[in-house]
Amino acid sequence: MSDGSDAAPGRPDDFDPVSFLEDAVQIPSHESVDEMREFVVDLLDDRSADPAVAADGCVLAEKRSPAPEDGPHLVLNTHFDTVTPHVPFERGEAADERGGSAEAPDGPDGASEVIRGRGACDAKGPLAALLAGFLAADPDRGQITLALTPDEEELSLGAAALTGRLPGTDDRLDGDLFLVGEPTGLDACTAAKGRFQATVELSGTAAHAAEFAGANAVAAAEDALGAVRTFDADADEHPQLGPPKLTPTVIGGGAATNQVPADCSITVDRRSVPPETAEEFRSSLAAAVRESLADGAGGDHGDVDAAVGLTDRESPFLEAFATDPDHELVRIVAGAAREAADAAGLPSERGGSARPFGAATEASYFAPAPTVVFGPGDLADESGAVAHAEREYVRVREVEAAAAAVRDAVSALVGGAETTGTDDAV
Repeated sequence: MSDGSDAAPGRPDDFDPVSFLEDAVQIPSHESVDEMREFVVDLLDDRSADPAVAADGCVLAEKRSPAPEDGPHLVLNTHFDTVTPHVPFERGEAADERGGSAEAPDGPDGASEVIRGRGACDAKGPLAALLAGFLAADPDRGQITLALTPDEEELSLGAAALTGRLPGTDDRLDGDLFLVGEPTGLDACTAAKGRFQATVELSGTAAHAAEFAGANAVAAAEDALGAVRTFDADADEHPQLGPPKLTPTVIGGGAATNQVPADCSITVDRRSVPPETAEEFRSSLAAAVRESLADGAGGDHGDVDAAVGLTDRESPFLEAFATDPDHELVRIVAGAAREAADAAGLPSERGGSARPFGAATEASYFAPAPTVVFGPGDLADESGAVAHAEREYVRVREVEAAAAAVRDAVSALVGGAETTGTDDAV
């Protein structure tokens, strides 16, 4: 493998993000991240970046300026794990990736080339861009930390440990600004909904179905579902994220066909908006369900109790976050992305907008510090899902543009040599 360089190793400015991505996509990281982590650590070592592997499996590297107190602490974060199954690497011309057309878009030669394979956009393409920015950085104020996590696609234990959200851990980042690598189509994403999961447990009293006795937990589910349906009726819309959403996803109950069921459970999926926390959601839903059962609008089900519990997990739920779209970090990243996209010959509507992100991310753990999610590629396109899909891909020119944008944004935030746009030496 090329180790992300077509030149002799050891120089930060010889890093080629596209070459790195080609190699990275060929390394399976859906079951174990060991090989991918070693690949990244070796690359950083070769460029004298002095990486460290934390006990939680995260990779950390930092560059401090001569005046760390005179500027912000900028953290570049993404993950090097992927979802299952592994999808093999392929590089070639775009076929049906956008709208079913096999024609290359307007732009320079190679503008239609894509890299396909698991992790191409989620999130090894964004990782390539962040590495380009970190390796090129020579801060003259503040400091910059590269923080790469191993399990974003599962429980985010690495990010939770880095930010002191697990028992016995401290905040090892303490950043002022965060740039999180995910596929955003080169837009600067300023907010994302959170995701919680909870179960409504209805408890009644079993009895023979022939008797007018017992307390029917399954019948009470009608009232409980009514509470779920109307839960957000009076909720305010968030200015960036819109309204929250609550969806019943799994229901089960009863033990025999001739028995009044004593138990029924309803699992719900919550997409939250600020400032709602997981515990606030749980307690509010519990109160709403109990009130609905007391009203008994769904019919006579007897004396059924209700409890709501969050699904057990080792790390905190990813809560919603929102950064002011007018914050300097947003303006700098969006502006750098627009300039880099123009230099790469990408369409004028591609990149540089400030908007919400469409999925939950580890960016949640970095709030309330100003946070922007950014990178090449898309969660989905006109033809369907891209990230996590069999057809996962990223455009080569977008990877180059994202790398240029991160380099320029880092330079604007903490100083150092500036490189604007893309060029063939990148």
